[in-house]
Amino acid sequence: MNVQVPEIFEPLFKPNRYKVYYGGRGGGKSWGFALALLVMGGLEKKRVLCTREVQSSIRDSVHKLLCTCIDNNNLQNFYRITRDSITGKNGTEFIFHGLKHDPLQIKSLEGVDICWVEEAQKISNESWDILIPTIRTKNSEIWLSFNPNLSTDPTYQRFIVNQRPNQLTVKVNYWDNRFFGDELRNELEYQRELDYDDYLHIWEGECKTASDAQIFKYKYVIEDFDSPSSVTYYYGLDWGFSQDPTAILRCFIVGDDLYIDYEAGGTQVELDLTYKLIDSIPDAKKHIIRADSARPESISFVRRQGYKIESVHKWSGSIEDGIEHIRSFKKVHIHTRCMETASEFVKYSYKIDRLTEDVLPTIVDKHNHYIDALRYALQPMIKRKGKPKLARVIGA
Repeated sequence: MNVQVPEIFEPLFKPNRYKVYYGGRGGGKSWGFALALLVMGGLEKKRVLCTREVQSSIRDSVHKLLCTCIDNNNLQNFYRITRDSITGKNGTEFIFHGLKHDPLQIKSLEGVDICWVEEAQKISNESWDILIPTIRTKNSEIWLSFNPNLSTDPTYQRFIVNQRPNQLTVKVNYWDNRFFGDELRNELEYQRELDYDDYLHIWEGECKTASDAQIFKYKYVIEDFDSPSSVTYYYGLDWGFSQDPTAILRCFIVGDDLYIDYEAGGTQVELDLTYKLIDSIPDAKKHIIRADSARPESISFVRRQGYKIESVHKWSGSIEDGIEHIRSFKKVHIHTRCMETASEFVKYSYKIDRLTEDVLPTIVDKHNHYIDALRYALQPMIKRKGKPKLARVIGA
């Protein structure tokens, strides 16, 4: 085969269980993978699974890309193309399946030598747990090509943050692509001038600093600050259950800004030890602590230990009203010692439609235990079904 594979993709021809190519647009990751796989399939019989999280039809797959590569490199005499498969004269076979809607068929696949996971940034933990043990042929490999989205995404955590010893990892960007055209270069130059953060994400493959689905996007800052003595402190507590943590925090308001300066929490905390968490927050025993009303027996127990604890009132839409109240502050300042709270502010999000990637008006019930505690702390100030009135500290 007289096919020239770009130099940056030559390591694909050396054995590794995982081969991960990631980066921004215009790097030619998909083209490089397609060329390398077609060459490998020509040199030796291979069974190649081409997959992604959602594949509603063959049009959603890399089938067309492989066909174009076959045509461009005059491989038509070797590869036979059908509507939903590609086969070589030596028995090489390319098959195409989605992960999310076809898990049983994925589990039943046998004899896969190479699995190419395209747009791997969209693969869920559940899909990875199905796919990885399925690719079990001797010396089989899993190839990933993707543009990173959030650093908290399952794929980024599994393969970039926590890399395996038998993993090839290459970051490839537009400057690695000798076919990168002037049209795209003009686009990236425009984006670099318009919004540098977006440029880094789109063209250099950096993770997003904020997603449109993030509920508190651009509303918070994580920093060190001193807590003044002249403010009123508010305390909130969310009860844990099973693997959900018990969470308590303290906050205060200065002008139009909200500050969170202490937090404490833990999973599977026995009720009679809850006081240790409460006592780790300065002056908690001197102030009213507002807690989730779902556990009246816990509130009663803590009250008998000498704490001023009250249950919050809930109503239909109280979560949304609480979120709107928090968002109505000019900025939420999270102290660097409150990293669990900070993590939730990063991850708390609206649901994203898997097919269209539209942000839906549905709140994902995850990463919200410290945020719930914050809502409870501020509950008396939160107005029902309307724009909340900002509480101000007298003299602030």
